[in-house]
Amino acid sequence: MDPNTHKSRRRLVRAAVYGVATVAILAVGITQVLLADGEARCVGACKPPPFEAAWTYQLQGTPQITRAVVYDVDGFDTPASFVSRLHKFGRYAVCYISAGTWEDWRPDRSRFPDSVLGRSNGWPGERWLDIRRIDVLTPIMRDRISICKSKGFDAVEPDNVDGFTNDTGFPLTDRHQVRYNKRLALLAHNAGMAVGLKNDLEQVTALRNDFDFAVVEQCFQYQACGKLVPFIDAGKPVFEVEYELPRSSFCDRARKLRINAQRTNVDLSKVGAVCR
Repeated sequence: MDPNTHKSRRRLVRAAVYGVATVAILAVGITQVLLADGEARCVGACKPPPFEAAWTYQLQGTPQITRAVVYDVDGFDTPASFVSRLHKFGRYAVCYISAGTWEDWRPDRSRFPDSVLGRSNGWPGERWLDIRRIDVLTPIMRDRISICKSKGFDAVEPDNVDGFTNDTGFPLTDRHQVRYNKRLALLAHNAGMAVGLKNDLEQVTALRNDFDFAVVEQCFQYQACGKLVPFIDAGKPVFEVEYELPRSSFCDRARKLRINAQRTNVDLSKVGAVCR
């Protein structure tokens, strides 16, 4: 596959499917509250996506504007002009980045030292990152989120944030993952952007207060959608995609759970068919 068009697509086929006072600080023109337990919640300018809305998940090819309300597209490849068009039509723009893997076609690939590059995650040109090295990864991810911000995106979707359930080549634990994911949420909120938790269903409860919405793949096929109830009960939207099941087998369940679901192709190059 051409590395200039390759994007990361995630499926849930994995080894595991899944005493500080409160301080108010001002960051990038928004008010952010840093809580005693380390959570960071964004208020003010930070706007989460609608709770119930049709969405598009397109990481390859030229993104298209359809009747969907929420658009999740690649942060590097999508021009600011497309985001501006989305806003002109009253749409919501989510910026996809990989936060847990190194990708050999990205323009910032040389910023990752060899010491943080692990095993392949199964996709050409991608390797797991040593998320224990927050000191190394934080400035890189901050700059990636800044790219999203500069293009006008409303939110960030950091992908590959469940490395602790995979054979990464590093002895990652659930505590390492929670710490790293919380840092990503904080970086997004500091930029005045909402942030979505991608898959990582085993840590939904631990991360619910840090993330503003969830993006999940194939939870109906692998019977894992129930793990998203903490987000739904908290009034936080869940956007779900299926690659193999026909819509007739999951759309009714999605509506009952109030999950925004769609069916699309696995390479995410086309506009999917949403559950109505």
